[in-house]
Amino acid sequence: MNTTLGTRINMLRKRNGITQEELAEQMGVSPQAVSKWEQDLSIPDLPVLSALSDYFHISLDELVKGARTDVQFVPPEARKNADQMFLRVRVHTTQGDTVKINLPLALVRIAAQLDVALPQFQGSELLRQLDLNAILALIEGGACGKLVEVESSEGDTVEVVVE
Repeated sequence: MNTTLGTRINMLRKRNGITQEELAEQMGVSPQAVSKWEQDLSIPDLPVLSALSDYFHISLDELVKGARTDVQFVPPEARKNADQMFLRVRVHTTQGDTVKINLPLALVRIAAQLDVALPQFQGSELLRQLDLNAILALIEGGACGKLVEVESSEGDTVEVVVE
């Protein structure tokens, strides 16, 4: 089922546990503007769309078209330098907590070599199951995009994206 831009903005806002007023403040617009976007009565200007995609840590394509950032293989000649890439981990708990971890890939390599685990917090049991060495191996093999999406039986979710 295709969703509208307004529906996607509404879902992203709610998933992040913020009000229309809070999103409006972050984007430098009125709460009424956010309400109109979510009702598909208007659409944000391009600079605001770009700011929204950055704020929600998704691509502009995913925001505008609903296109998912699925994993893709990047051939060796087209790969970015690992120092220019980021590992983004997003955790959403059923208690309403949202945690976003954005780490340079170089730092992730060091953490994996030192056997340092990702930060833990209440409701983050899924993070303990992430194997940084396995994720690094996927990336070194040319994988890019959303590498992992896990939902626990309690409804907590973890997404691992490499950009």
